[in-house]
Amino acid sequence: MKIAGFDWDNGNWPKCGKHGLTQTEIEEIFAGTPAVLADPFPEEARMRAIGKSAAGRYVFVVFMLREIDGQTKLRPISARYMHQKEIAHYEGTS
Repeated sequence: MKIAGFDWDNGNWPKCGKHGLTQTEIEEIFAGTPAVLADPFPEEARMRAIGKSAAGRYVFVVFMLREIDGQTKLRPISARYMHQKEIAHYEGTS
């Protein structure tokens, strides 16, 4: 599946940025090889991704894919730095 970009707006950016991450840092994990898992959110098809930014910071992102103007865009829902357990899992799977 080809991702055409990211879907940022005033609805998702404040929630993602409140933990000290930048939009660039969040986007960088998808340029690498994040571990992606289904999220158990019952109302929407969400995914979880864990990966590293270009600066080597470990990031956890909940996101969904949206069709916008005929293109698939990745919409981050929330983002934060990973806990040690998540880092160990990522390092064991990447």
